[in-house]
Amino acid sequence: MNWIDLISAVLGLTCVVLAGRNSKYNFWVGYLYTAALFVLFYTKNLYASLLLQPISLAINILGHYRWTHPREEERSSDNEKDLKVSMLSWTGRAFAIGTVLLVALAWGWTLDTLFPADPHPYLDSCVTVLILMAQLLSALKKWDCWIAWLIVNITQIILHVSVGHIFMPIVCGLYLVNGLWSLASWMKLYKRKA
Repeated sequence: MNWIDLISAVLGLTCVVLAGRNSKYNFWVGYLYTAALFVLFYTKNLYASLLLQPISLAINILGHYRWTHPREEERSSDNEKDLKVSMLSWTGRAFAIGTVLLVALAWGWTLDTLFPADPHPYLDSCVTVLILMAQLLSALKKWDCWIAWLIVNITQIILHVSVGHIFMPIVCGLYLVNGLWSLASWMKLYKRKA
């Protein structure tokens, strides 16, 4: 049994469930999760995912601040100290998709060139860029983050199975279920302006 795999799984599930329930406490668990994933990816030579962790930490800090310090027009109708759920425009969605595709391609090529030990540089890069986009959208409390997370979860299942992780594919399956629930839950919050 790989203990860091198990610890990462528990922290990740806790973080995502809290985020899906619109709890700002997800960020505190997210800090621990980032550290555990750094160790996990280091042991499996998944360098794109490894290099993601400092960036994930920065996005987590940004999200923690944004969720708890909204501008006046961004305040939730349920609690004016909380950021309300919003959506990207269609232009914003097109920009996000284009950015993910271009950066993933460039990152995959770079990773393949610099770190030939990475067993799946383009898949690893795609997951990395998708995670960054999903995290950024989550930090900004955009409903669209859950669409991105669903795509991430499906892609991560493939990646983790391919490198022999034990718990992470199961966790990603649970993330998928949570993502579907959170997609519907955040839509209700969006409609309530909460």
